[in-house]
Amino acid sequence: MSAVDAAVVTGLGLFSPVGRGADTVFEALCLGKSGIMTVPEGHDLADSIAFAGLAPDIAASEVLPPSEGRMVDRFVLMALAAAGDALADAGLTIGTDVAPDRVAVVVSSGAGGLTTYEAQALARSERGRTAISPFLLPGMLPNMAAARIAIKYGIEGFSSAIATACTASAHAVAEAYRLIREGEADVVVCGGSESPLNPTSALAFTHARALAQDWEDPTAASRPFDRRRNGFVLAEGAGVLVIERAAHAEARRAVGYADLIGWGATTDAFKPTTPRPDGRGAAGAMNKAIARSGLSPSDVGYVNAHGTGTKVGDIAEARAIRAVFGAHSPAVSSTKGLTGHLLGGTGALEAAISALALSAGVLPPTANLDEVDPECELDHVRGAARPAEVTAVMSNSFAFGGHNVSLLFGPASTSRRRRPVTAGRDD
Repeated sequence: MSAVDAAVVTGLGLFSPVGRGADTVFEALCLGKSGIMTVPEGHDLADSIAFAGLAPDIAASEVLPPSEGRMVDRFVLMALAAAGDALADAGLTIGTDVAPDRVAVVVSSGAGGLTTYEAQALARSERGRTAISPFLLPGMLPNMAAARIAIKYGIEGFSSAIATACTASAHAVAEAYRLIREGEADVVVCGGSESPLNPTSALAFTHARALAQDWEDPTAASRPFDRRRNGFVLAEGAGVLVIERAAHAEARRAVGYADLIGWGATTDAFKPTTPRPDGRGAAGAMNKAIARSGLSPSDVGYVNAHGTGTKVGDIAEARAIRAVFGAHSPAVSSTKGLTGHLLGGTGALEAAISALALSAGVLPPTANLDEVDPECELDHVRGAARPAEVTAVMSNSFAFGGHNVSLLFGPASTSRRRRPVTAGRDD
């Protein structure tokens, strides 16, 4: 890929359990600040699960005019907030800095507005058919985050939402690469959002024995790769990236975080909710990302792992990483130890974290990794953030249905590059 047609990340908008904004989120992760908490009394989840990763509050009036804010699901509101932050971070105004038809939006969700749907279903059961609002569908359909972003910012190019469970937003970022490389767009607003903190979703995961349980301290519950892990912590949030054609970014003197230099996607074709134990599908996605970038495995210095904290999933990913990198072991961490698992929003959040790690020269640690499971042995970043000047970083996302996506980032090809000031680096 030439520097001219490279896909460069110029803006980040993050809305997560550890805070809002790229600098705030990355600083919290490097300092080991957890966003996992006891579910407050009065929350819809209070009678369903004990702890979760709750993102900051946001009102519809913050991101939508009063006439459009009726019955809009929280996943849409978070996506709109993150998109606004990302565009502001990029210093980009659609219609001024770029033609509306040269901008694409791919913002995904694994499930869409389940909380809004659940509330309406309950209303119908209690009050009958007249209780159903005509605003239900435009408030909760999975494509509505992308649609509302396009409407608000006048985006007239390609628009889509990819619903592949926990790889949904990673797929969205990969699609941005394709759109840039194929000349479909000069700017892509991409990422994902998820708000799964409702009783039905929580109980479904609980009954599937997927969630971490029986931890007195909620901040200790999410423990990827740790010997005592017993499931993931359900969380909510959104991540949106502005990705530009490098020539377009350079022409407007934009500042780049990192280039998206490769992606890979595979399917396990194994079981609906269980990955291949040998990690073959995950390894295939990582190998494809590396091959597409033109690099070799030894060039990759850091992997932000999917690492949810499930027994089977963490072992499969560790095996996959060892299969791909062999004797060369890149540093590895899973930031879900602090954020919890945002399901369809997690891939974009962690793609952004990976870009930040590269640009900052600091690798965030895996929280609660007190004793590494012998089957998960890797070069884990644990205890504290690790200063490291790396030239390529990978972000992994895996999902129910056997979806595997790996994203690979390299240094920004723009002449102006961001280097965030953050804990863990001694300049």
